[in-house]
Amino acid sequence: MKILHVLDHSVPMHSGYSFRTLGILREQRARGWDTCHLTSLKHTREGPPEEEAEGLVFHRTPMPPGRGAGAWPLLREHALMRATEARLIEVVRKERPDILHAHSPALNAVPAVRVGRRFGLPVVYEIRAFWEDAAVSHGTARAGDWRYRLTRALETWAVRHATAVTTIAEGLRGDLLARGVPPEKVTVIPNAVDADAFRTSGRRDPDLEARLGLGGCVVLGFLGSFYGYEGLDGLLRALPDIARRRPEVRVLLVGGGPEDARLRALAADLGVADRVVFTGRVPHAEVQAYYDLVDVLVFPRARIRLTDLVTPLKPLEAMAMGKPVLASDVGGHRELIRDGATGWLFPPDDPAALAAAVDRVLADRARWPAVLEAAHAYVEGERSWRAVVARYEGVYGPLVPPSRRRPTSAAPQPADMAAEA
Repeated sequence: MKILHVLDHSVPMHSGYSFRTLGILREQRARGWDTCHLTSLKHTREGPPEEEAEGLVFHRTPMPPGRGAGAWPLLREHALMRATEARLIEVVRKERPDILHAHSPALNAVPAVRVGRRFGLPVVYEIRAFWEDAAVSHGTARAGDWRYRLTRALETWAVRHATAVTTIAEGLRGDLLARGVPPEKVTVIPNAVDADAFRTSGRRDPDLEARLGLGGCVVLGFLGSFYGYEGLDGLLRALPDIARRRPEVRVLLVGGGPEDARLRALAADLGVADRVVFTGRVPHAEVQAYYDLVDVLVFPRARIRLTDLVTPLKPLEAMAMGKPVLASDVGGHRELIRDGATGWLFPPDDPAALAAAVDRVLADRARWPAVLEAAHAYVEGERSWRAVVARYEGVYGPLVPPSRRRPTSAAPQPADMAAEA
């Protein structure tokens, strides 16, 4: 069985999206499935038309002549889909897959559906977040405006015309069912991690600790991208209250993003700049040393549709490496964390509640070993890539006739492929 994955972007670009893709592809190959891969124009890192990264070959979509990133909205998205569709036709003829597996957004799913029809191939559409909600969270659209409604309609069209649909969270599945999508069409294949990849030394690097001024401190940490929905402003607003109760606490923010400048200004306005360490982005190979400095990882996501429907990767990574996790009680976090059992939850958008939760967790260190053990067992048992990717068998299986479940080199050619080869 050969699966052609249609992707927004991939490694060597680093993001939660590309890391999930990498986990899926590696485990699918470990199961004996053949995979090939195409990225859209949104893979903006320069490279050859076919590029090897992390031991995988990715087909890239070239920018059409005369089509730049500055095109008008709608025209830009239409051009992106047309470019993806044209490149996908080329790759299908070359790779001869059994299944097209398009990953969100709908800008990838629509070309996949059209090409699937052309070649008589089934299409799986994997939704990691709704494109319209992501646009709202990034400030490029407003909930309910014409662009939001149009994007939502495009997503719904893609879901209805795909052969099968997967989502990364129960919240996303529930939203699709409310749109009238048949329950049997939608399978949840959640986020996962490779627990072995997140082993920590358990020791702080003394030089890094000294350089950041964190010696003798209790460190609350966040490592990732600084978007508004992450709620990092709430963590800073809670810090004066936390400091009054526990003056030894410092906040370590590793990363960057659209909120970076605003967060630095807010820390100064609140009078806590001396208690917050902003490192900026750090090389991926050095991230673990920063994790080792953290006592409690805090994920204070704000409550919006995106955070209620989508489960993030970062808390799972923290649980895998044996770090205490304190997170806001939004839907995406509730699918990962059982309060007091595998981590701790607090009411979202409430700095006072966050401050009280920090005090409660730090006062309850005797319970940490049991909580951390339960969290690690949950990740290994239910959120490993081996356990999660096994669910694709139930999605792919009904789409591929037994006669085509043979070595890829012997797979028959769909009629259109043979006619056009």
